[in-house]
Amino acid sequence: MRKTIFKKLEAQGLITNYNRFRKNLPPKLPEKVFVWDETLREGEQTPTVFLTYVEKVKLAKMMDEMGVAIITVGFPGFSEEDKNIVRRISNESFQQASIAASARIIRDDIDACLGCGVREISIFTSFNGLNFRYRLKMTKEEVLEKTVDCIEYAKKHGLTVNFVLEDASRTPLPEILQIFEAAAKAGAGRLVIADTVGFLRPLSVRYLVSRVREGLSQLINREIPLSIRCHNDFGLATANTLAAIEEGITYPQTCAVGFGERAGFAPLEEVVAALEILYNIDTGINVKKLYRLSQLAEKSFALPIPFHKPIVGENAFSHASDKHIHGMLAHPLIYEPFPPKMVGRETMFYLGRQTGKYLVENRLALAGIKVTPRQIDEIVRRIRRVQENLDKGAMQMTFYQIKKLLREMRKGLTEEDFWKIVEQVTGQKPKLAPELKK
Repeated sequence: MRKTIFKKLEAQGLITNYNRFRKNLPPKLPEKVFVWDETLREGEQTPTVFLTYVEKVKLAKMMDEMGVAIITVGFPGFSEEDKNIVRRISNESFQQASIAASARIIRDDIDACLGCGVREISIFTSFNGLNFRYRLKMTKEEVLEKTVDCIEYAKKHGLTVNFVLEDASRTPLPEILQIFEAAAKAGAGRLVIADTVGFLRPLSVRYLVSRVREGLSQLINREIPLSIRCHNDFGLATANTLAAIEEGITYPQTCAVGFGERAGFAPLEEVVAALEILYNIDTGINVKKLYRLSQLAEKSFALPIPFHKPIVGENAFSHASDKHIHGMLAHPLIYEPFPPKMVGRETMFYLGRQTGKYLVENRLALAGIKVTPRQIDEIVRRIRRVQENLDKGAMQMTFYQIKKLLREMRKGLTEEDFWKIVEQVTGQKPKLAPELKK
């Protein structure tokens, strides 16, 4: 469908598609990618979010139906409850997706994954000075040893193993290659470059991926698939993911609607739509279900999708300006980059302050109502007056009430709740909890 629409317009000389210019096509661009989704693991790290077992299963089933290749469903080593949820999900039937779980470089984490019945795991660690000193409290040699041990242990028990290098985007290239070589030789089937704090620019991503690929080709005797994992701290997660794919990476990691810790993660719908439409790359995803997935994620996370969110936001295919509506009525692609039906959406026209005669004339003609130019002008004037006469102050009050309610929903435990739990468990009242003295 997408090829027919755009090729016809190009053939008629009506548009120029710079994305198709041979000079703009990266030589390492893959023909197909495999979407690796982290909504149920990374996405659930969105502050104050908690997904029930039923919600996780519904999301996983829909992603499986859509064609997601790998779904990470949790971190069994975190708690017994998480372990039980991962076990129950792994016992569900999935048609296409491989169900995976996450583990640190700790054998107990590997055992927790084995106890869940998953067949694929992602073992993760960081490998730079900042993390050695302040978080891991281990030497480089100790981290290498534990990484190799855990990968070999997991492989020995029949698991497909991926290795995720956290904070790779701030790790020196020699160290990246050192631990990737060790992981690959220990049996890791995929290597993941993680931009954990969203610190890279697209050109930096391309540089890093190309250097990692070149370095690995000299260190190991096999081609090993690479994955990219981008956070959105600077709003670059989608761009950085696409930049990595331009360098040949075939396993982009995503989260539905871009949910995730801090500013979120590379949004599944943005990455998939861009690959399918702008790059003409097969993602294996049924793009017509992208909107349905986003709606389910919004409900499950109890977090509203921003109205201006690309692809799945309410305003993504909405028009209010009279100039734009005039163009849209002449041809839908004048002010839309692609037909919204491709992603399960539809075009919306709004009546209000920016309404002009074109939309009114169109609506009246469809209804079979004949009017004079003067009547058109009067209808337009009255439509505008309705919105102009709205009580803006009341609207703003309602907006702030909604915002306050959302904050209340998302605040988690209060400090007072925390110290009460501490007191119940320890029998002690901390001096730094004055609210307990009331």
